[in-house]
Amino acid sequence: MTTLASGTDTLTRDALTVLQPGFDGTTAPDWLLRRLGEGLASVGLFGRNIASPEQLAALTARLRAEREDVLVAIDEEGGDVTRLEVRDGSSFPGNHALGAVDDVVLTREVAAELGRRLAACGVNLNWAPSADVNSNPDNPVIGVRSFGADTDLAARHTAAYVTGLQSAGVAACTKHFPGHGDTAVDSHHALPRIDVDAAVLAERDLRPFRAAIAAGSRAVMSAHILVPALDAERPATLSRRILLDLLRGELGFDGLIVTDGMEMRAIADAYGIERGSVLAIAAGADAICVGGGLADEETVRRLCDALVAAVRSGELPEERLADAARRVRDLADWTARAAAGRADADAGDPEVGLRAARRALRVTGAEGFTPLAGAPYVAAFTPVANIAVGHETPWGIAAELGRLVPGTETGSFAGPDAGREALAAAGSRRVVAVVRDEHRHPWMAEALDALLAARPDTVVVEMGVPRAEPRGALHVATHGAARVCGRAAAEVIAGV
Repeated sequence: MTTLASGTDTLTRDALTVLQPGFDGTTAPDWLLRRLGEGLASVGLFGRNIASPEQLAALTARLRAEREDVLVAIDEEGGDVTRLEVRDGSSFPGNHALGAVDDVVLTREVAAELGRRLAACGVNLNWAPSADVNSNPDNPVIGVRSFGADTDLAARHTAAYVTGLQSAGVAACTKHFPGHGDTAVDSHHALPRIDVDAAVLAERDLRPFRAAIAAGSRAVMSAHILVPALDAERPATLSRRILLDLLRGELGFDGLIVTDGMEMRAIADAYGIERGSVLAIAAGADAICVGGGLADEETVRRLCDALVAAVRSGELPEERLADAARRVRDLADWTARAAAGRADADAGDPEVGLRAARRALRVTGAEGFTPLAGAPYVAAFTPVANIAVGHETPWGIAAELGRLVPGTETGSFAGPDAGREALAAAGSRRVVAVVRDEHRHPWMAEALDALLAARPDTVVVEMGVPRAEPRGALHVATHGAARVCGRAAAEVIAGV
């Protein structure tokens, strides 16, 4: 096994500087603190690292005691993808709900409040927002993480989100360049391919990124997708044509280019994380995100050794690695200045997420609907969660409805017998059926058919992208499955 160099030479320090690793646990392990002293400049946080705001603040303070200018990054989109509130569900409704409201002032206010909470916990880089145009309704990984399928809408809300987040002193990392919206494959599992011509990409997918850059986004995250119109051989993360010629050259972006997680199979299966990381830096990326699934010192050691070896062999120009490390340090400098400028920040607006969720509701059938008189049965038709969302975060409306209507019961159902099983479990109680992307799951549509045939008074709540026709005695589209979306829907159903 190769060994990490002493950590005192410039080459090794630059190799460590470009890494953004994760770790396990809610306290910083000794190896991570040691690597910060040797040159590691960034740390990525995930749900497994967070127990409470107080614990998170203590964790980030410990990291800064070792390296004052450390970049502490997080994947906190709000909505379905939350790390701050991974066990309870987010206080913010997510991009699709904000797009449904289509009030850029509200989007900016939501992002500012989210940024304020991150900054209060010591986080200064957020791997958000998603600027992807959700042009493919079968997309398994973007969906409600997108502001919508309309390019202009996505562009103006991406810009508003960047502005709001960075007003709190937290750097935005707009993703997933050059656009992950027109895919039917999740890059966590395999390499997606987008087969449209360059003109379509420029007009549809790139415009939100242009808007983000114009708004001053400090970072952009690359996508692990193959776009033959731009580069027929290598995915965007490893493509000089996409990162340097297009993003830096044509779009004029001068901030930090961050890769999506290098352990994702779209890269790891074909290249391996070491080779993939070398190719990414050589192609123009500045920071290697890794740690969603690989969170140990050995990963850091392997990646650092691979980068050092690539420089020494001549495969990776030393100037390119040095430039990448410089850009990481430049972003750290910006966050320090931004934090100093927020020393007297106001108390924020803690209810803005709930107000946004309420405004995002689309209610069909309210005219003839009578709010619940007794405790209902909530039947949640549950699809498999994508990796970005994860299985830890609760979703639905049962908990929120139970607070308003004591005695509410719930069950989760999936598969060909889901409708029959839900009917049996509900008994004589009023049924509230909760679905998520009904249009993508035939078994879910069949379950609703069976349920509504037997119980036409069923209330239907759609918490994904609402493409199926509204049906039920009352149909509530929330445009997201965050906790506040559930609360907003529960208020309508309970008549409060």
